[in-house]
Amino acid sequence: MQSITITKPDDFHLHIRDGDYMKCVVKHSAAQFARAIIMPNLRPPVLTTDDADAYRQRILSALNNQHDFEPLMTLYLTDNTSPEEIEKAAKSGFVKALKYYPAGATTNSDQGVTDIKKAYPALKAMSDHGLLLLMHGEVTESHIDIFDRETIFIDKVLKNLVTDFPNLKIVFEHITTRSAVEFVMQADSHVAATITPQHLLLSRNDLFRGGLRPHHYCLPILKAEDDRQAIMSAATSGNPKFFLGTDSAPHSSILKESACGCAGIYTAHIAMELYAEAFARADRLDKLEAFASNFGADFYGLPRNTGSITLIKKEQAVPESFPFANDTLTPYRAGETCAWRIQ
Repeated sequence: MQSITITKPDDFHLHIRDGDYMKCVVKHSAAQFARAIIMPNLRPPVLTTDDADAYRQRILSALNNQHDFEPLMTLYLTDNTSPEEIEKAAKSGFVKALKYYPAGATTNSDQGVTDIKKAYPALKAMSDHGLLLLMHGEVTESHIDIFDRETIFIDKVLKNLVTDFPNLKIVFEHITTRSAVEFVMQADSHVAATITPQHLLLSRNDLFRGGLRPHHYCLPILKAEDDRQAIMSAATSGNPKFFLGTDSAPHSSILKESACGCAGIYTAHIAMELYAEAFARADRLDKLEAFASNFGADFYGLPRNTGSITLIKKEQAVPESFPFANDTLTPYRAGETCAWRIQ
């Protein structure tokens, strides 16, 4: 297949930062996606409905009516998020979910949840009011191997949560392991998962191929080839529990390449092209539209989009960098190529 036209897709996990940084990257996503779930881990984080509304207005202002793009907002779940704030968020119409970060798990997560039990009043309110819980699914204890943290999270946190809140819709975000795939498949219809392009295309070997590759470092970290194959199989299966969430995460090049490089891979510039490449490799391009355009909207209870995009199999060169406020941003595949492009 040399081209495919699909309903305009949505990105159900996106980081765009704020201020001048946001202005440099948000147009990449708006050019490909109709809607995106916007992550709340700013400094300071998006804790309240009013915070989310102000952030939403800054996003729309940065786009300046040049794209038909709807930011779907989230709040940052803490130990102290109140049921009253949950009710206010649900009534807003523009807040769709709350994001659970285990404290210290990833970028700007230091104000995250320290003990999931402390968030139970908020989770009860979310279940009552129909707001989704988006989970960064890792434990953070320093003695636990970084490659095991997702699997242990399932046993220590997620299984109990599903039992305690059977009506709460949960998205297990950016899954990376065969264990996560199996858990989501066996769970009831209230549990789904997002899958990133990097976890479809890369394994942990790619972190070290030809030397240390800081721009392949993300959290959850890339896993073994067997896990990558399980993720690929899930994404291309046609199972509505699995849908698109890029987790595109911009960082300045200097921070990625420093002695303590930060986690995150920037894929927004060629996100749909990367998914097309992955699905084509698996000979499942016919499954791309449902994964990218239908299943996420259905799970969130949103109407499906009406526009379309066409992807063609035509190689494109990826720039070495993009402007990023006063710095530069090194994108995924910098200086290399992608096999597909948007027409």
